[in-house]
Amino acid sequence: MRRRKAMASLGAFAMVTAGAATLGLTAAPAASAASSALTANWYESAPYYYTLDSAAPDLGQVMSATGQKAFELAFVLAPDGGGCTATWDGTDKVSSDTQVAAVINKVRAKGGDVSVSADGYGGTKLGQVCGTPAATAAAYQSVISHYGLHAIDFDLEEPEIENSTAIANELGAAQILQKQNSGLFVSVTIPSTTSGANYFGQLLLNQAKSDGFVPDDFSIMPFDGGFAGAAAQQTALTDFHTQLVNTFGWSSTVAWNHEGVSQMNGQTDTGEFFYQSDFSSNLAFAKAHNMSRYTFWSVNRDVVCNPPNNNGKLSGDCSSVTQNNDDFTKYETQFATWAPTSPPAAPPEPACVSNVFSATQVYTQGGTPPTDSGAWIDDGPCAGAP
Repeated sequence: MRRRKAMASLGAFAMVTAGAATLGLTAAPAASAASSALTANWYESAPYYYTLDSAAPDLGQVMSATGQKAFELAFVLAPDGGGCTATWDGTDKVSSDTQVAAVINKVRAKGGDVSVSADGYGGTKLGQVCGTPAATAAAYQSVISHYGLHAIDFDLEEPEIENSTAIANELGAAQILQKQNSGLFVSVTIPSTTSGANYFGQLLLNQAKSDGFVPDDFSIMPFDGGFAGAAAQQTALTDFHTQLVNTFGWSSTVAWNHEGVSQMNGQTDTGEFFYQSDFSSNLAFAKAHNMSRYTFWSVNRDVVCNPPNNNGKLSGDCSSVTQNNDDFTKYETQFATWAPTSPPAAPPEPACVSNVFSATQVYTQGGTPPTDSGAWIDDGPCAGAP
C-alpha cells in the first residue's frame, strides 16, 4: 500500500513492536515477555500505529478514549545498510531498542497488547536480503523473543511482492514461526485492486498453497487503486473471497473466516476519501460475512486536522476529513467486541484422492516400472484418508 510512502514524504517515519525479554534497567526498559496474550478478537482488530512518529498520539489515551486493547506496530525491516537483522524502519536495531519497548510497556500496563507488522511499503524487507526462509524466520524470531510477542503481521507490498524469492522467504518464515511459537497469531496483508488481489497477490496465494501455509487470515488493502467508497471496497473483498475459494479449495464459509480488510482513514495517497460512514458500512459487511480481521492505517491519522480538510493536503498525522479524534479507532473496538475470541479453525485437509495401493497391481512411471525401489515405500495414508 502507499501508506509508508506518504509518511516518508511528511518526515513522519516511526517504528514499533511489542513487549520483550529483560534487558535490565535502561531509560526505557524492554517490554515484559511475561505479558499475557489477549484473545484473538483484539489482534484481529488491531489498527496500525507508527510508534516513532514524533507526533504520534499517546496510546494510553487512545485506549481510555476508545476501549481498544491492541495495536499493530509498524514496521520491522532489514537495516538500510544491508544485513539479515531486524530493525525498526531500517534504522533502529531491535536488539538495542528502548523507545518501542516504552510504548509497549504502557499498552500492556493498561491491560492491552501489541502485534508487530513486518515489511510494509518502502524500505528493504528481510525477505529480500535473508538468504532462506529459515534465516528470515530467525530474524523475525529475534523480535518475537525480544518483546514476548503473541502476534505478527506480514505486510507484503511493493517491491517485495513482485520478487518471488522474497515472498517465498517471507511466507516460509511465517510458517516456521507458526510452528515454533504455539498460539502465535499470524496475519498476511497484501495490496488490492478493485477486483481483489492483483497478479502478484495471486502468485503469493499460490506460493502459500504450495507451502501448505495457512495464516489466521489474508487481508487486502482496498484503497489507492481507484476505489470510490465502501461499495467498491466490498466488491474487491467479494472478488478476493472468490480467489481464496478457488486457490485453496475452501468452502465459502472457511474463506470468509480467513479473510480480512485493512482500510485507510480519511484522505489516501492517491486522493481517495474514506469517511466514518465507509468504515461503518465495511464493519457491517465484515460482520455479515463472518470475516476474521478488520483494521486500518493508521491511529496516527485518526486525529482532526486544522483546518479539518487540511487545505486538501495529505497528512501522516491527521485524516484531512471532518472527524472527532479517535472516530475511526472506535470501529475497531466495535469489531473486537463482536468477533470470536478464538482464531478461525484451520481449514480441513483436502479429501484423499489417491487410489488404495494394491500389492498385485503393476505400477509404472511414464509407461515403464520405476527403477528406484524407494518408490514402493509405504508413506501412510494421504491427507484426509480414513
